Amino acid sequence: MVAIAILLFFGLANHADAKKNQEPIYMFGFAASFNDSTVYFTEIQRMDSAILVNKKYFLYGRDNYSYQLRDYLGAKGVKTPTCVTMFGKNHADAEKKYVRMKKKYVQGGRYTVKYLSTQDFSFSVVKEDND
Repeated sequence: MVAIAILLFFGLANHADAKKNQEPIYMFGFAASFNDSTVYFTEIQRMDSAILVNKKYFLYGRDNYSYQLRDYLGAKGVKTPTCVTMFGKNHADAEKKYVRMKKKYVQGGRYTVKYLSTQDFSFSVVKEDND
């Protein structure tokens, strides 16, 4: 019990001391549904003031970016999409991830791939919650 309390304390202390940087990144979204063979890819988008946490490896609010895509697709009639947000610190890093993920779904012809342009869907920057 004491060990759990110590781990919890240090985990919260590390979270409170997390270093946050605002900088541009490149990101894209992917969505799929277990009820359908259609998958969705957004375009790679530049986000000028995204927040990266702890040595720039974690995107602050990543789940909220995924929820933005989920809500957009839900409004378009897509039932229960599972959405993922991927990013890179530069366009080349993001594009490598994009190509690698796209290759999994395009090859074999088992999936219908739909692309969402920035006119269809654009991410909004997630602001830091001060709680």
